[in-house]
Amino acid sequence: MKQLGQRIRVARIRRGWSVAELASKAGINRNTLSALELGRAGTAIGVCFTVLWALGLEKSLDAVADPDTDLHGKALEASRRPSRAGKPRKSSNDYDF
Repeated sequence: MKQLGQRIRVARIRRGWSVAELASKAGINRNTLSALELGRAGTAIGVCFTVLWALGLEKSLDAVADPDTDLHGKALEASRRPSRAGKPRKSSNDYDF
């Protein structure tokens, strides 16, 4: 949370915006934005998304928890797959029309 807050603060400062300006653009209270920038854990995730949107950084969320980059999860999934295909089973109703 602290690292995300610091990154949001840097993005705000790079744009030359005050806390009040970004809070207004995001439609939130200045105190809420300050809490986000300080990395306080009680800040709602929706506030993070809204502030990133106001900064024009919402596309950076595409990489968050992307299943294609989850190498550990992919390895676990692959380990649970059968190593070979089983024999096809004959149906008892082969001649049932």
